[in-house]
Amino acid sequence: MRSHSRRIATATAVLAVGALALAGCAKGGGGGAPSAAASQTPLENKAVSAITVGTAADSTGPAPEVAGAKPGGTANMIDRDDFSHLDPGRVYLNYNASVSLLFTRQLTNYKEDASGSIKLVGDLATDAGTTTDGGKTWKFTLKDGVKWQDGSAITSGDIKYSFERLFADFITEGPDYAETWLVPDPNKPFRDQYKGPYDGKELDTIETPDDKTVIFHLNAPHPDFNFTVAMTGYGAVPKAKDTKQKYDKQPFSSGPYQIVSHTTDKSLELERNPNWDKNTDPIRHAYPDKFHMEFGLQSQQSTERFLADTGADKQAFTFHNAVAPERVQEVLGNAEAMKRSIQGLTPFTTFYNINTKRVTDVNVRKAIITAWPAKQLQQIAGGEINSGKIATTVLSPTVLGYEASDLYGKLAKPEGDPEAAKKLLASSSTPTPTIVYAYNQTPTQEKITVAIKDALTKAGFNVVAKPLNPATYYDAIGPVDNQYDIYWGGWAADWPTGSTAIQPQFDGRLIADNAPNYTHLNVPEINTAIDQANTIADPTEAGKAWAAIDRKIMEQAAIVPEYYQTYFGLYGSGLGGVRFDPIQGEQSALDIWVK
Repeated sequence: MRSHSRRIATATAVLAVGALALAGCAKGGGGGAPSAAASQTPLENKAVSAITVGTAADSTGPAPEVAGAKPGGTANMIDRDDFSHLDPGRVYLNYNASVSLLFTRQLTNYKEDASGSIKLVGDLATDAGTTTDGGKTWKFTLKDGVKWQDGSAITSGDIKYSFERLFADFITEGPDYAETWLVPDPNKPFRDQYKGPYDGKELDTIETPDDKTVIFHLNAPHPDFNFTVAMTGYGAVPKAKDTKQKYDKQPFSSGPYQIVSHTTDKSLELERNPNWDKNTDPIRHAYPDKFHMEFGLQSQQSTERFLADTGADKQAFTFHNAVAPERVQEVLGNAEAMKRSIQGLTPFTTFYNINTKRVTDVNVRKAIITAWPAKQLQQIAGGEINSGKIATTVLSPTVLGYEASDLYGKLAKPEGDPEAAKKLLASSSTPTPTIVYAYNQTPTQEKITVAIKDALTKAGFNVVAKPLNPATYYDAIGPVDNQYDIYWGGWAADWPTGSTAIQPQFDGRLIADNAPNYTHLNVPEINTAIDQANTIADPTEAGKAWAAIDRKIMEQAAIVPEYYQTYFGLYGSGLGGVRFDPIQGEQSALDIWVK
């Protein structure tokens, strides 16, 4: 069984700092963003891209040129927070992963074309990996010419070591999928079975028959393991330069840039890595000579600076800061600012969990969804721009296998249908149920709670609202025997397949205190379907299987989907190639060039 305890903590942390808001899937960069009028029009609710596994040809460099781009100059980045971790093994937040793409490479990564289609390709590897036994054994071959910043070759031994060091006791913040799958017993703590390489012991489940070949022997089939190793958490670290805990501040570069200085909470300076070869890299361009990154700016401050568009801010972008909510309408009405806006659908889906252990009648749960005032709640939260697109499924449209579905007619009647809900209650075992709704006690959530209580009351529910302290919210809803019927949550897949979006949240065998299955759903048919989907090697067929499970979960009415969260940000007029990264859900630096 997989360990997902840190994933929910990470997802909620990102949501807390603003897993950010606006509708649409248009790309920015070079002044190609839509007009203000178009931005205010809700776009069709569809997947923003097709996600496939690329070939060896797709994995070759250099990355396709950006029209009009030129090398040189300094690109500036302004944002709220410094990067909490730069050691790839300790990277889980999307913000840290975005900057790491400039100096850390993985075996695989994502390549996006001009149409928005995304392919998993070989980054350090010649292709996206091969398996001949359904995903239990994976083989990767390293490209010729991949080097560290000192000019030494990146070898299969480096890759093996990069995975072994993840077992060290100081690496606790990153993903732990591979670690769980590379030990004999996935049901026991992986660190009890291997302690890491610092005592001279190797992990015998990773084989390196030569300097170019690395073979992973997993304890069970994982057909999407090639997606797993695209996570920054599995980035390359050289044994010769591993400084253990200190590596977090000064990682050794395998990418186009290297860190030359880092003043915590103030600035980060990057310069070109002269030993990076663009002919080995299918996704990175490295047009600027330097990146200067500045921290400590709230979204209000960065929005003001982007709107002013003066001095060095003309050459500035932001990874994470969205347009400040109080300035959104001003930006939408500013045609010049909209020419340099970024909009996109993030990987995050938010929803209201229905505690199926307490609300046992499926018709009662269906009545909750049917009566739910989705449109009113969206308006209270600031509209689609500040919240996201109304969701109707478990899977985000950014996940391979997503299929549009609206079992409860929420897009047709987003304000809720109390009469239809009453009919569902009349056919249930509890025609006038009492529902305990728990919520974060904030000014906005107080208003949202009033709207929810009003809508459910009209449908025949007796609603008891329970305010919770935002600082301890997840501690309150985490226990399996919590005393609440409905409570908010959010999730983003660790990679864009259904496996990490559905299994941790809806596999009944993973129910435990503070575990991600907050609905406590335990349906044997769904559990079995999850096991079957996890064995399907073909990504497209696996996607279909996860979409079918999504529908089964919605038939169980285990959640009230809230939003497919979206992002809206600005950048300076002196930059081209600024685009939205649908994998990380924020701005990308990989195509940026200085005008």
